[in-house]
Formats: sequence, structure tokens, C-alpha cells
Amino acid sequence: MLIPSLDLMGGKIVQLVQGERKALEFDDFDCWIRRFSKYPIVQLIDLDAAMGKGENRSLLSYFAQRLHCQVGGGIRTVETAECMLNLGAKKIIVGSSVVRDGKIDTAFAANLASAIGRERLIFAIDSKRGKVATNGWQKRTEISPFEMVPMLETWCDAFLYTNIDTEGMMQGLPLDMIRQLRLITERRLIAAGGITTYEEIAHLDSMGVDAVVGMAIYTLKLNV
Repeated sequence: MLIPSLDLMGGKIVQLVQGERKALEFDDFDCWIRRFSKYPIVQLIDLDAAMGKGENRSLLSYFAQRLHCQVGGGIRTVETAECMLNLGAKKIIVGSSVVRDGKIDTAFAANLASAIGRERLIFAIDSKRGKVATNGWQKRTEISPFEMVPMLETWCDAFLYTNIDTEGMMQGLPLDMIRQLRLITERRLIAAGGITTYEEIAHLDSMGVDAVVGMAIYTLKLNV
């Protein structure tokens, strides 16, 4: 399944390269709502909140009330997760808050799942040079994706794996890591980071993996 990505920064839709350099920005919100309206789910991320540089909550609410969205970015407490659901989010994406002091915080994961329901919870595994990165991809830990999955799968519906090294590059997503992750969990697996062609999406689908696509859509390389 193809999942379009909506990344918000400074009150606009943006696309970043490797989570750092802004490559594109748009403020015609209704245009993208129309384009994405037929998709079962859209990924909506508040980048400012993820980086601790503010938030785009009113804009997030605008999209979440018009599209079926899995929402992430700066969700670090149960209260914030519940707020996102109240704004219209269908599922919640959490990454940085399940890593605390360089360790996987299973207690917080369990508490969050108890509060909002495991079926609504997606844990983000953002990988930079093979290690998990947090805080809007600004901090690299010593934790590998293969450590996170088995320790957290009890409390989530899905994992979102993003390969930061290829994010926004439109050069394709390395599939070896995806294959290995698929083998160690029965949870739904979603992949992101440089996915560019329908062939890649079909390949991921054959493995039982959903594909989040951003840059290729906004540059019209993929027509949605």
C-alpha cells in the first residue's frame, strides 16, 4: 500500500533531504487534500514539534479532519497522544519518547498502549547509519533497529522504519534492512526513505510492507 506523506514545518507542507535541508515547500493545502483524499491513510508529521522548535497543531488539525491520518512529530506524553486523537488522528506515531537516556523505554511504551490502545500505536524506527536517531533525527543513539523491534512489538500495531540516509534523495530505499526487519516481527511494517518508483512499492508490497512516499509525489515523479 502506498501512504502519501505530509510533513509540516513553519505553517507549510515541506520536503526535506535527509531530515536537514528543505528542498520543497507548498501552501496550497486543499490541492494536496484533494489528491490524497482517496488513500486509506496519509502520514502527517509535525517536523517543528519533532525538533522541539514549535508546533503546527492548527494545521495538523486541518488535515486530520479532512483525511484519514497517522500522525507523528513531538508526541512525547500520553496527554499529547490523546490530544492528537481528539484532533482527528486515526493512529499515533511515536519515536523519540520510547528512547530515554540511550535506552529503550518499555515502561513508557506499555503506559502509552494502555492509555490509547495498542491498535492505534505505531512506533517509529528512524535509522541513521544503522543506528536509531531521535529528536527530529538530530540525535543518533547506539541502539540498532533490531534491538527496538522485539522489545516494543508487544505494545504497538505497527513499526514505521525510515532510512534517514536516503530520505528525500529519490535514489531508492535499501531493501536488505527491510527484509531483515520483516523476518523478526509479525506486526505491520511500514517503510520510508527515498522510495521513488512503483516497482519499489510493488516489491515492498510483495514482502507485506507498506510504503510511505513524499518527495517522489511532490516532484511528480509518481503521479497520485
